[in-house]
Amino acid sequence: MSRVIEAPGRLSHGPPLAVVDIGSNSVRLVVYEGLSRSPTALFNEKVLCGLGREVQTTGLLAADAVEQALSSLKRYRALCTTMGVQKVLAIATAACRDAKNGRAFISLAERIIQAKIEVLSGLREAELTALGVMSAVHQADGVVGDLGGGSLELVDVHGTRTRRGLTRPLGGLALVDISSKSLKRAEKYVKKTLSALPMLKECKDRTFYAVGGTWRALARLHMWQTGYPLHVMHGYTISADDALEFARLVHRVDVDTLSNIEVVNNARRPLLPYAALVLEYVLRIGKPQRVTFSALGVREGLLYSLLKKKEKKKDALIEAAHDLNHLRSRSPRHGEELIDWTDRFMASSGLDETAEERRLRHAACLLADIGWRAHPDYRGEQSLNIIAYGGFTAIDHPGRAYLALAVFYRHVGLVIDDELSPRLRELASTRMIDRARVHGAALRLAYVISAAMPGVLPKTRLGVERHRLALRLPGEFAALGGDRVLSRLRALSRLIGREPVMLLG
Repeated sequence: MSRVIEAPGRLSHGPPLAVVDIGSNSVRLVVYEGLSRSPTALFNEKVLCGLGREVQTTGLLAADAVEQALSSLKRYRALCTTMGVQKVLAIATAACRDAKNGRAFISLAERIIQAKIEVLSGLREAELTALGVMSAVHQADGVVGDLGGGSLELVDVHGTRTRRGLTRPLGGLALVDISSKSLKRAEKYVKKTLSALPMLKECKDRTFYAVGGTWRALARLHMWQTGYPLHVMHGYTISADDALEFARLVHRVDVDTLSNIEVVNNARRPLLPYAALVLEYVLRIGKPQRVTFSALGVREGLLYSLLKKKEKKKDALIEAAHDLNHLRSRSPRHGEELIDWTDRFMASSGLDETAEERRLRHAACLLADIGWRAHPDYRGEQSLNIIAYGGFTAIDHPGRAYLALAVFYRHVGLVIDDELSPRLRELASTRMIDRARVHGAALRLAYVISAAMPGVLPKTRLGVERHRLALRLPGEFAALGGDRVLSRLRALSRLIGREPVMLLG
């Protein structure tokens, strides 16, 4: 088989790295571009084998599920060879650690994938899940819940700190098995089990971070039913009251009668009522303020745990923006220079800016030129779509809307709002839209001065001086001034209520 060694559109994070995740419901392969603070998947495939569907009653992995899982692993091994993967990290969760024949299955699986498989304890699984969320949510604060096929792991997170987690057999397949497919019996078991967990009480008025495929399926269904404008799972947030109402609905009706149920995989639908049941009692007992769904969990937590301390401290959003700036901009250094240039402007402007708004502005500077290869009439639209639907982490949906709008305005100007999706604008507050317009106008000015080339912006200055918005183009850069530059300076000055002045020489 041929091997992919390198490509111009790839980043140099070392050789591809694979994670094989043998869960109670699915067996998955994810091949990452390399080990980095903002990992990108080159390839992602899962097979819903249902290894854990009979473990609670028989104590065994189902024979047909074992056969399907081993067959999938053979394909995964071949894919890793094809893609030039040099290191395979393999983990197994609740079904394999609880089943009597779990060890025998693991031995066969290790020979097939040619890698050691770590059978995670419940505490280790909770720890890795917490690390995954912590790596992907900026300043996380709440309780993480990872609902798999066999178990539910819970762990408290605050910033970069986590507490000791716990695990309980509340996964969808486990509940189906324990209750003999009776939702009433499952409800009694869930209520009794969760009511005995003091950790949930610590979630009051904080965030519950929902991790796991079946909870993501619930979120996808909720998105479609409510007409939510941004179909990006990571960071999708709804109030606890809305989540509780929706969970009650899903667990009390025939799921096949729900509107938009076709957006959920057929194989996951039977588990939806059980996942909704667990979420309902988590919310009833824990009383969080909101539910945020995370697309990242144990696999990404495993990668994060391997990073050096210095890398862990980096901002995942800014690192992802750096990566796209490097891959797609005319001059990556120019994107870096925009950060300092707009920092000086904002410091003098009189506009207050929170730490989070500053962080988003820096990301927008790095992303400002990623659409330059598109047709000029569509650069704004293409950039907006790349950013709004990009594989970013450590950003919420209003933050995505801000980034997309700022770069959109940078390309199309400030008077073409009709081209925008009105629903996308709904995700951002009035303040964020205003800041996006100001930032977009500043970027428009910067690009017409510098032609996207490095070394120009550090020699020029934009800022408020004596109540005027002054653009200084000294010495040899004075020739860069002109009517077009003045026009864009005026557009920015109108947004901040200052008279414009261009100072040459």
